[in-house]
Amino acid sequence: MRRQRRLALGVLLAAAGLAVVAFPFRSTWWGGWILAVAEAGVVGGLADWFAVTAIFRHPLGLPIPHTALIPANWEGLAERVGAMVGGRVLTPEYLAQEIGRIDAGDLLARGAERLSQADLETATHAMAGWVAEQLTPTTASELVARLRALLAAQPVAPTLAAALRIVRDNGWDRRVLQALVLGLADALERPDVRATVSEVIDELLVRYRAQMGVYPRLWIGLAELLGVLDRERIVGALHSGLREVAKNPDHPLRERAGEIVAELETRLTTDARLVARVEAAKNELLATPAVAALLDDLAVSLRRTLLADLAAPRSETAAWIAERLERARQALLTDAALRTDIGDWLKARVSELVLRHHGRIAEFIANGVRALGPAGVVRLIDEHAGDDLQYIRVNGTVVGGLAGGAIYGVHLLVHLL
Repeated sequence: MRRQRRLALGVLLAAAGLAVVAFPFRSTWWGGWILAVAEAGVVGGLADWFAVTAIFRHPLGLPIPHTALIPANWEGLAERVGAMVGGRVLTPEYLAQEIGRIDAGDLLARGAERLSQADLETATHAMAGWVAEQLTPTTASELVARLRALLAAQPVAPTLAAALRIVRDNGWDRRVLQALVLGLADALERPDVRATVSEVIDELLVRYRAQMGVYPRLWIGLAELLGVLDRERIVGALHSGLREVAKNPDHPLRERAGEIVAELETRLTTDARLVARVEAAKNELLATPAVAALLDDLAVSLRRTLLADLAAPRSETAAWIAERLERARQALLTDAALRTDIGDWLKARVSELVLRHHGRIAEFIANGVRALGPAGVVRLIDEHAGDDLQYIRVNGTVVGGLAGGAIYGVHLLVHLL
């Protein structure tokens, strides 16, 4: 820009020099014409120099009114720039259109292709090590305290309902019931478990008999005497029933269990009394000192286990995470439908964020311009438009000279006529 300034100054000085040279010949028609051209060029160059300088600073340091326009109005300029860019350039429609043009699936595929399993393992190990270093005992206690506060503030009934919905949609309830029934059936084959269950049955029969009248107790005693009501038979029948439920996928108990899960999911969102009881149970459980101590011990144990695992030559935690990341990478490379779905989901979320916070774009741009300060704004505009502004001075000198020559030519023509 210094070169352009020297050029503008050189053209102005050339016009002034031409005026000095032509001044002695001003009485001749050609000398007067050259002098008029030179004088008009000097006037035009000085006028444009004043105009260009007045945009950025006071000419010659004089506080002339309506000069140094940018420093005097830089805050309003920042707001107007932000409003123009945010409201007229980066409109919601334009941003949504540009986001829609992005092939997010292709970007994901290219990113996944550039990564290797070794890169994933290295990054996972480094990230896990950083997390372990940050997870001090104090930090672990703070995290547990924040988790408890979050659980206390967050309603648990909707979360449980959503979890049950996921369980039912994926068929996990049937798998859990199958595993539970098989586990109970296998446990009843152990003598110690059968003895424990028998004792529980005896205790239940005693309590039940104590609440009954004389005749029902008489009939129960007769059934025990005849061997109809025997705890071993009850345990055996229970064991056989569990085996039957485990073998038959269409057993009525299985269907009833599924109905109970569905009913519970609905009640957790519609039954106010059940929701209140669940919340009360949650708060009572979280307030129990044993639960707080258990969570603290669990955090300490997890931290100790994580540190020991990461210190090993081959970290199982890092390897497990890296293996899952590698599976995800391979899926992105081979499954075009998956890439399309993930890309569409990402673009939809980005569009939602942009549209939701579009009003802040103007504020963000205005704050960015405002952060430059008056000197920074002047320097920014001077750096990007200074060359053209200096050429305005050159054009002012040239155009002024041409205008002066034309006017003097008309003057000569009038005298000749």
